[in-house]
Amino acid sequence: MNTALITLCDQGARVALRLLEKLPGCRAYVHEMVKEPIHAERFSAVVKLTQQIFRNYPRLVYIAPCGVVVRAIAPLVQHKLTDPAVVVVDVGARHAVSLLSGHEGGANTLALEVANALGAEPVISTTTEAAKALIVGVGCRRGAQAEKIAGAIREALSKVNATPGEVRFLASAELKSDEAGLLQAAKDLDLCLRFISASEILSTTKKFHHSQFVADKVKLPAVAEPSALLAGRRTQLILPKTIINGVTVAIARENFL
Repeated sequence: MNTALITLCDQGARVALRLLEKLPGCRAYVHEMVKEPIHAERFSAVVKLTQQIFRNYPRLVYIAPCGVVVRAIAPLVQHKLTDPAVVVVDVGARHAVSLLSGHEGGANTLALEVANALGAEPVISTTTEAAKALIVGVGCRRGAQAEKIAGAIREALSKVNATPGEVRFLASAELKSDEAGLLQAAKDLDLCLRFISASEILSTTKKFHHSQFVADKVKLPAVAEPSALLAGRRTQLILPKTIINGVTVAIARENFL
């Protein structure tokens, strides 16, 4: 087990159950007053529990208020190279906040994993990551090879005079979350991959090109463009959907205040 899930209430326990189903290597810790049926270790005080497990796991996910978590971990924090990754999720599963050891400790990656599992918004404030403004939406056929996908992404970026180092996220529809070639391409490019739920794509008011071919195949109006637009805030397309060697790529830019 490499990830501890900690929560104080029944709503949080229901979120923890969803994470237990989707993320491997998790162990749940729930407050003794929680009534939600869940296989978990019980605790009476979150500060005491945190003292006991803080050094036992490389990754901690608290489904609890941020203030509670800050007070629990504050006396234990030592160094960004040795502290565990800490992510905080609200009980409504709206946001997954990278709180501690974001870059070096892997909390940024963990926040994205949790967000993908819950359909939440990842909140990453590391300057070197948050300042990146490009999001690359990708759509591909089943079984597409990683090399072909990565090559298409690089070529699309070259069309807007950009490099993978300027990309905040790769993005695709949730139905592609098990696409081996896409997952490998993200690793090869050293980029985080965010998945957008079908409900978000179907309900968005953002404007993008619809494809009858995609609709017939996956029951969505499109994949690359809406994924790029919805994976960030205040986004606009700078490269509309472009098919490169059978891979559909679109690029959006986030506009900072």
